[in-house]
Amino acid sequence: MTHKQVEKYILSMPGAELDYPFGEDVAVYKVGPAAAGKMFALIAENKEPVQLSLKCDPLLAETLRAKYETVLPGYHLNKKHWNTILLTGQLSWDEIEDLIRHSYNLVADSK
Repeated sequence: MTHKQVEKYILSMPGAELDYPFGEDVAVYKVGPAAAGKMFALIAENKEPVQLSLKCDPLLAETLRAKYETVLPGYHLNKKHWNTILLTGQLSWDEIEDLIRHSYNLVADSK
């Protein structure tokens, strides 16, 4: 899975936009009005494997961390609500898509 493949799927979500509010090292994907958009995904630039951070229901976040060694508490994020996933292939692309949609829905539904 490449950064661009993941980014293409993330940006296919209705109203999703790419921003760099923390500098050029972290791609931030938001939903909502530009000035008030809420983050639902982040990708660390130029990292191998791709490091994808997603918002997650707290109980699901704990379950995923227990099940997969490549699912970690959110890096520089609220560890209760965010996971950082190392895209090594341990999770399938279908599972990654589901988690991206889950994150998007948590944020989009809270607007």
